[in-house]
Amino acid sequence: MSLLTGSTRDRRVRHPLRQTESKLRELIKSQGTICAGLLDSENISPTEAARIAARVENCGAKAILVGGSTAVDQIELENVVRTIKASVTSPVILFPGNVTGVAPSADAIFFSCLMNSDNPYFITEAQALGALAIKKHNLEAIPMAYLIVGDGGAAGFVGRAKGIPPNKPSLAAMYALAAEYFGMRFVYLEAGSGADGRVSQQMISAVRNIYNGTLIVGGGITSPENASLASKSGADIVVVGTMLENRDFESELTAICKAVSR
Repeated sequence: MSLLTGSTRDRRVRHPLRQTESKLRELIKSQGTICAGLLDSENISPTEAARIAARVENCGAKAILVGGSTAVDQIELENVVRTIKASVTSPVILFPGNVTGVAPSADAIFFSCLMNSDNPYFITEAQALGALAIKKHNLEAIPMAYLIVGDGGAAGFVGRAKGIPPNKPSLAAMYALAAEYFGMRFVYLEAGSGADGRVSQQMISAVRNIYNGTLIVGGGITSPENASLASKSGADIVVVGTMLENRDFESELTAICKAVSR
């Protein structure tokens, strides 16, 4: 049967519940800010990804994000996701940089719109191209506005983002409010993997004060101190990525996870 045929009742049955999103919200409500680990699927083998994910979970992280700004091998991505899921109990969420970032075995996918891109492809076109695959695999789609702050590292370059100036928190707040009116239940403020600097307290607070949804902050979360500042400024989830490329990250990540929880 074609994906676009069948009864309305059949389509309702196939529609995934918001299980992962609900779990994240429950964790935030009970524990305060939570930490998530971000793994780049294009630079790691499935076995090594699973080992790192298990270590990340043991440090106290509550979710594993799997992404990559230039990932092109969907078969390899699926192998990575499947192997990670066999090693952790935390939700494994896709964080795609393109239409190739869809893997059937994941628990959910951040269905993200790079709102401040200069290229319509990253605002609506990639999403339209990937939507049917997400439905076919019955993936839980979590609607998310993705906002690049500053140069945004590789994500900013690939996504042709017109980066929000770090000293203009009101611009980020405007985009976040627009995202809420579009129905996006998550906003991700991204300073970029490996990028200089991080999202400022002022910008996080400005978005938190106006946006009624789940606020994620990534890029530059490298110490318990700046993780705590992001949490106190209003971040619901802090994402750690670059740190996981270091061989021994457990003590630092454990301290970060403790610093943001109640």
